Amino acid sequence: MLFGQSVFQSVLDRLKAEDDEAAEQDAPTARVSGLNAGLAFDVMEGISAQSSRADQAYMETMGFAPPETAPESSPVPPTSPEPDPVMPDHLTRVAPEDIAAELDISMRDTAQGLSEKRRAFAKKNHPDRVHPQFRENATKRMTTANLLIDQALRRLGR
Repeated sequence: MLFGQSVFQSVLDRLKAEDDEAAEQDAPTARVSGLNAGLAFDVMEGISAQSSRADQAYMETMGFAPPETAPESSPVPPTSPEPDPVMPDHLTRVAPEDIAAELDISMRDTAQGLSEKRRAFAKKNHPDRVHPQFRENATKRMTTANLLIDQALRRLGR
């Protein structure tokens, strides 16, 4: 400890003091309040104002043409409403017997095999992977399938 400070704190104080001195030396003589130097840039002669934008310059170097603006008088085709989603057949089967038949759990299944069945079932039925209107059925199916697989895993442990 140096003068009531830890070595670490004294090093931090010295670095801050050096940084403040460097900032005073590099400070510009005149500064406009509110303008950030990172926002200012020069547009050299011969360069269009459009290509002075970073995104436009990128598009030009990649060979993409700027998007054409549609004439004001061109009619916009009317958009048809989205058709109602159709529930997949497998989501209609929520009875435990149907789900058990779909999982096809047998006494020969290993823990790894049951895990694979769980992942395959979840890939097809997880509520996050289906349309919001069908999430209730998907949740019921996943809950039942997890229950059946967990019961099979407990039987394996005996």
